[in-house]
Amino acid sequence: MKWKSTAARLVVIGACMLGCAPKPSLPENLRAIEKFDVIIRNGRIIDGSGQPAFASSIIIQADTIAYIGQLDSTRAAIVEIDARGKVVSPGFIDAHAHGDPIKTPQFYNFLAQGVTTICLGQDGSSDSKGEFGAWQASVDSVRPALNIAPFTGHGSLRMEIEIPFEEELSEADMAMMAAELDHQLQLGSFGLTMGLEYVPGRYSGERELQALAKIVGSYHGVLMAHIRNEDNDKLEASLDEFLGLGQWAPVHVSHLKSVYGEGTKRALEITSILTKYETLGYRVSADVYPYMASFTGIGIVFPDWAIPPANFNLVKKARRGELEEFLRNKIAQRNGPAATLFGTAPYAGKTLADLEKELDKPFEDILIDDIGPRGASAAYFVMNDSLQIALMKSDYVVVSSDGSPGMRHPRGYGSFGKMIETYTIQGEYFRLEQVVHKMSGQTAEIIGLKDRGLLKVGYKADVAIFDPAKIKVKADFQHPHHLTEGFDFVLVNGKLARSNGEFVESRNGKLLRRE
Repeated sequence: MKWKSTAARLVVIGACMLGCAPKPSLPENLRAIEKFDVIIRNGRIIDGSGQPAFASSIIIQADTIAYIGQLDSTRAAIVEIDARGKVVSPGFIDAHAHGDPIKTPQFYNFLAQGVTTICLGQDGSSDSKGEFGAWQASVDSVRPALNIAPFTGHGSLRMEIEIPFEEELSEADMAMMAAELDHQLQLGSFGLTMGLEYVPGRYSGERELQALAKIVGSYHGVLMAHIRNEDNDKLEASLDEFLGLGQWAPVHVSHLKSVYGEGTKRALEITSILTKYETLGYRVSADVYPYMASFTGIGIVFPDWAIPPANFNLVKKARRGELEEFLRNKIAQRNGPAATLFGTAPYAGKTLADLEKELDKPFEDILIDDIGPRGASAAYFVMNDSLQIALMKSDYVVVSSDGSPGMRHPRGYGSFGKMIETYTIQGEYFRLEQVVHKMSGQTAEIIGLKDRGLLKVGYKADVAIFDPAKIKVKADFQHPHHLTEGFDFVLVNGKLARSNGEFVESRNGKLLRRE
């Protein structure tokens, strides 16, 4: 047979992979089992590797995928799912999430998006408060509804040894911080996160960060960072500072963005910086959430000299005019007062422009007298659509939400659904296999999950089943806590967490440990 073209060959190969899946016989160790735990039949398998989909069935025993292939209709299971007309994919992995698995273990916002594992301890802040082993035991006893991959927060380490504002640390302080990091990595932390734009991470220097990076690398952990400054004119320097640590450990840029940068060309300039460090042999990656507004504390718009350890009341008296001018310029640079949408009481749902009218005074006075640098959190509409989409499409980039159950931003309830609905089905920026890979297998490889992220025999049975055309994101900035619709079945460690679109009461997630 002669092939007329490479395109024709690919069409035939693709059709065969989807419709002509191999038909291996059932492995001998499964033949004697009369009733399996779970059978998923007739699904379109997208296995998380980025490879083309294929038609097959899946057997799950306990918490593990036992078989993928053709299956006789006489075989039975305790739980049987007919996935005809639906995609069967790995459960998604959120590379950068927030939440408290002890206080809010259900995590419905993530499960409703097909997310089965989240990475916590982000931006330099982790919850263990110096008792990582005890915190692990508490999470184990609560048993969250999804899997937790915990990271150690650099800022939390600084707070634990009570030197949050020191720029130059003593050898004794460094030794204490290093010892605690070493201890947490021994207990299974996946690495170290940094919040270099936040207090106390902003006070850390090269010597400190390099010392900690070496420890993380010795355990094959990962460094993640909210870099020192995401403003467009500061981005290169901030990326260079962090990615340079890749000499000692894999480096992953959290929620990669350019504040007030524009265009695809600028996105390519940004990703070329990642390429520069990859060519040095460093392991480099990043994550992006699919929204054009960030969310963080209002302190982000205040100058360094007005935030802790500075006494804000003294700053107001001594440098009022200078502070007013700084805030006017900063807010203008960030698309004006209408681009700041508050997410905390008593201002939740109002923009800074709304407050100007309501309180009848300039926004800079509101920020100084009514709110202050620690008085609110907000969404900031400061990103450019074409730039962020180009970043999403980069091979370095996986998907995150940077969200939580309680945050007043739709990203915690819609990021993964939006990647499918808006950017794959409607926008056609991705193939479905590609976007699933960015939300599962690629993320698992980055953070070091050796038995999750793929639909593969021997891997843990974290599974999402859905019709891509029926995924509907319901959360928006006015109603940020509406659950995504369309993920019919979600399994966590082989057990149903969502069945026919309804949540299951039992919780079957785990606190994961780095191996």
